[in-house]
Amino acid sequence: MLKIGIILGSTRPNRNGEQVAKWVLHIASRRDDADFELIDLRDHPLPHMDEPLPPSLGRYQHQHTRQWAAKIASYDGFVIVTPEYNHGIPAVLKNALDFLYAEWNNKAVGFVSYGGVGGVRAVEQLRLVAAELQMAAVRQQVTLSMITEFENYSVFKPGDYNLPALNTMLDQVITWSTALTPLRTPTPVAS
Repeated sequence: MLKIGIILGSTRPNRNGEQVAKWVLHIASRRDDADFELIDLRDHPLPHMDEPLPPSLGRYQHQHTRQWAAKIASYDGFVIVTPEYNHGIPAVLKNALDFLYAEWNNKAVGFVSYGGVGGVRAVEQLRLVAAELQMAAVRQQVTLSMITEFENYSVFKPGDYNLPALNTMLDQVITWSTALTPLRTPTPVAS
């Protein structure tokens, strides 16, 4: 069974992302084609880029990096839940992505974003980062407006009209994660 991580990409106090990520997990957990798990970046505090370059699989100096690497390596694909901050992605999310390289390779990723214009500019940037990390970013994304999907800009109340986009994005993440499985499977070394 595929294992898909739902990354909560904000650690700010009073963040709206926790409500969004739990909604994604709730909808995804109804499926029987993959196991889904929430990855809260608050549970993985990473200092700013303290590993030497280039990042290489399994050769990390710091325990926090080894733990983060093991966590990410255990998944077949991801859904990133991100706000848009100042037309971009949160620094904590970019740092978490940049901390590793090989552990992200050959995995699918989908995006759920929120903000004044649905977080679309943050996802545009994440698509570029995902490509460099050799991830397959799926086409469908879920964009949630702070104006229509949040009461008083703080209480998440998604309309059911968001479900087709979410389910299509999850379908695509699972399809691509399945297709990329042979690339993630180590080839036995001939003796």
